[in-house]
Amino acid sequence: MKRIGLLSDTHSHLDERVRNHLKECDEIWHAGDIGEIHVTDQLSKIAPLRAVHGNIDGGDVRITFPKDLKFTIEGQKVWMTHIGGRPPRFAPGILSELNTYRPDIFICGHSHILIAQGCPSFGGLHLNPGAAGNYGNHMVRTIMRFDITTSGIMNLEVVEMKK
Repeated sequence: MKRIGLLSDTHSHLDERVRNHLKECDEIWHAGDIGEIHVTDQLSKIAPLRAVHGNIDGGDVRITFPKDLKFTIEGQKVWMTHIGGRPPRFAPGILSELNTYRPDIFICGHSHILIAQGCPSFGGLHLNPGAAGNYGNHMVRTIMRFDITTSGIMNLEVVEMKK
């Protein structure tokens, strides 16, 4: 079992409250729109980091982090990308890839809208942690924390912070 901290859309902003909520995590996952590389530098000092770049990220972030990240952890297949849409309206090409890869967990960011729901179209769980940064019209910044086991995700929690 591993404790995961999931965030997205920091847009170069990472404050002490977010860092404090990630302190007890075994890994941190960032689903894109990192902003400046100092954000991931700070996150990787807390715990091992997995991240993808987003549409606002510049060359240094794009060179460091891929557009898509597919991996297996605790027996669970994970696909993380930035722009994925949401059920049933996925971004172009996403649903066909979901049906081919069949991840247990599909993670995206971009919308700044928090989502945690099962998705019958590909048979897995869809997660979007919302937005952890100050940029955007969301009123509450959010991140997710959960345990990942061979049985799937357990103890999923949403952490809300006012902007």
